[in-house]
Amino acid sequence: MENESNHIGLTDDEALSRLLQYGPNLLPGTQPKSFFSIILDVIKEPMFLMLLVAGSIYLALGDRAEALFLLSFVFVVIGITLAQEHKTQRALESLRDLSAPRALVIRNGIEIRIAGRDVVPGDLLVLHEGDRISADARLVNGQLSVDESLLTGEAVPVDKLPNGSLKTQGTDTSDSLFASTVVTKGVGLALVHATGINTAIGNIGQSLSSTQEVSSGLQQSSRTLIRNLSILAIGFALALILINWLFNDRNFLESLLSGITLAMATLPEEIPVILTVFLALGAWHITKIKVLTRRVSAVEALGAITILALDKTGTLTQNRMQIAELSIDDIFFNADFEGELPETYHQLVEFAMLATPSDPFDPMEKAIQSFGHTRLTGTEHIHDDFYPEFQYDLSPDIMAMTQIFSQINPSLHLLATKGSPEAVVDLCHLSELQRYEIQTRVETMAARGLRVLGVARGEYQISGTEPIWPKSQHDFDFTFLGLIGFMDPPRIEVPDAIAECRNAGIRILMLTGDHPATARTIAQQVGLSERPNVITGDEISRLDDESLIVRLHETDICARMKPEQKLRLVQILQRQGNVVGMTGDGVNDAPALKAADVGIAMGERGTDVAREAAAIILLDDSFASIVAAIRQGRNIYDNITKATRFVFAVHIPIIALTLVPALLHWPVLLMPVHIVLLELLIDPACAIVFEAETAAANIMRRPPRDIQSTPFSANNIGFALVQGTGFALILLLAYHVLLQMGWLINTIHITLFSALVFGLFLLVLANSDNSPFREPRNPWLLYMFGSVTLLLISVFMTPFLRRMLAFEAISLPPLLAAAFILLIIEIWFIALNRLHTYVTK
Repeated sequence: MENESNHIGLTDDEALSRLLQYGPNLLPGTQPKSFFSIILDVIKEPMFLMLLVAGSIYLALGDRAEALFLLSFVFVVIGITLAQEHKTQRALESLRDLSAPRALVIRNGIEIRIAGRDVVPGDLLVLHEGDRISADARLVNGQLSVDESLLTGEAVPVDKLPNGSLKTQGTDTSDSLFASTVVTKGVGLALVHATGINTAIGNIGQSLSSTQEVSSGLQQSSRTLIRNLSILAIGFALALILINWLFNDRNFLESLLSGITLAMATLPEEIPVILTVFLALGAWHITKIKVLTRRVSAVEALGAITILALDKTGTLTQNRMQIAELSIDDIFFNADFEGELPETYHQLVEFAMLATPSDPFDPMEKAIQSFGHTRLTGTEHIHDDFYPEFQYDLSPDIMAMTQIFSQINPSLHLLATKGSPEAVVDLCHLSELQRYEIQTRVETMAARGLRVLGVARGEYQISGTEPIWPKSQHDFDFTFLGLIGFMDPPRIEVPDAIAECRNAGIRILMLTGDHPATARTIAQQVGLSERPNVITGDEISRLDDESLIVRLHETDICARMKPEQKLRLVQILQRQGNVVGMTGDGVNDAPALKAADVGIAMGERGTDVAREAAAIILLDDSFASIVAAIRQGRNIYDNITKATRFVFAVHIPIIALTLVPALLHWPVLLMPVHIVLLELLIDPACAIVFEAETAAANIMRRPPRDIQSTPFSANNIGFALVQGTGFALILLLAYHVLLQMGWLINTIHITLFSALVFGLFLLVLANSDNSPFREPRNPWLLYMFGSVTLLLISVFMTPFLRRMLAFEAISLPPLLAAAFILLIIEIWFIALNRLHTYVTK
């Protein structure tokens, strides 16, 4: 192992060598489906079993060509299933790779963020508050508090200090860090000594079962629907078998074959394929707009969001904090001034730096250190060699933090405090007049869109060698030094994104820890709200739920929010029937993120705990990406609805052409071989063509859908049945007319099959918002049209296939008849769509 004081970390070559030696930093997890397990799943499918039975019946009847043709499609079905499974699995694995825990390490002397699986023994981990530790390690620098409840069951965080076991304030600490535990406080540098199954949690046998994709609500409801329809299909098939065998004087095998044909025509086995492929690939497509969907089921809820509760910093703003203004007494200094910083403000900046960790995580604290090191260079006010002996952290009771130093005088400790102006003023025990004057200055700065912190200093005299620290910061005497104003400019794209949300019927709430005036100014700048009403965290604490609901109807801005209050707001909004999307980045945001219908964590500045609690991660922390994801989520749901409608509509004419001729004693029109050929068109239409549909022009100009809505609603399925029934009646009427005209059955076969196949293409167009010829364009529609044409030409021009499908040689009359039938079908679809549009307006 490297020298602990050598903080350049491993080189790339060393890291690669150790990765090969120790393997990836992974625990035993779930594996993708094997080739044989996929085939076993195919064999259990009803359609597969019916193909086998139908092929066997053809063999028993002596029709070897038909039998071989059907049985050969067993391999085609397996091939299609493998291709779909591979496509879906690849998308899910890509999502897992992206959502896997990441680690900040030092390699070649540079901090870089890598996948947790690539951490190796000897790596130097850079740890901040909220990080989930990716491997077993030893703390070599810094000070941490770590939640080890996953291993020990103890909820109280454990303090960690470098250089073995130490004792401070009566608490035993160690330098041992364990994989999967969470840093709750502090910053540190740790040397990895074990990864993967060699870690403590690996020895316990923890598995990554959590990486399995759970079924979505749509997938679960579809299984119930398919089970019910399968029972119905079997009932129809049994009835047809009995009718043909007992009343139509056909032998049992032929009757059984007709029953199987009807069952194959009735089963909508495409529905599970639609949901699995659309949701998995939809989640993958969303990553292209910088949004990672950790759980595929979250894709469903995206399009139903009615309220977005947003953190201001980094989401609406650029998260590039910089000091914009300093204030002492009634004087305001523009920090953008390029000249020398006046001596008056040196102590204010000095104590702001002392109250800030030397390697901060918070953007405001980074801005303090950067400003101080830039503007105080060459003065005696920079103390990089100071290390705090004790500190009081920010707490819900006191929104300020204090660091205590003894480097100047061991018996007279120096106190440096910063925090919300209200909290710092309270610690300084100022008079009411002084409080009012400071509050007036804060309001003035906040009205300019600045986030304001107060800074104070103090001294604490001790006696003896072991200092006894007061329980609270209130027990010290502080001197108020001044105010620091920070500017975080709004993101350029936010106003347009907010306007798009408003057009889409989505309400936006700002949840921020900032001062009310700062929050109000930013809200006005980005167009979030023109209403002056602001509710603060203190007001929220005092209100009961009913009163809070009333206030939330009157305001769009919640300021001075504490993380635990976000959970309460989310639950109240949900009880009002809202679908809530909420952003967060901290450890304390995790409960609210998990409770929200769509928890959205920040990918750049968010903690690992927040990212693991959320369903969605913003890779660029941009609000515009959330809006783009909502648009994509709505489109995915629309496409599922279209594909579902197509599936139910397309099965009606197939069922009718199978069942009605048997009931009316007409010659058999569709046989299993025809059904199989039709499935070759139906499956790609569902899984490829509709999945590629681009969003409708008005998709973000309509209100959110009801979270309880489903593609299997009575309206959607009812419209599909009307579509399919009209399609079926036109084909049946044509069949009757052609029989009356004395056409040969083989000629009727080729006519109606051609009309049915091209009618499927027209049905796809009828359920599509796009066209192959105008924008927005779906190129797969042209590919499907080419495939349909190529399929029919192959069948018509191949004598073997023509005989097997009972088709007459191609000639002009059946083609003209098919074209006329298609014209009637298209007129029906156009008229029905216009009527549906008129009725639903």
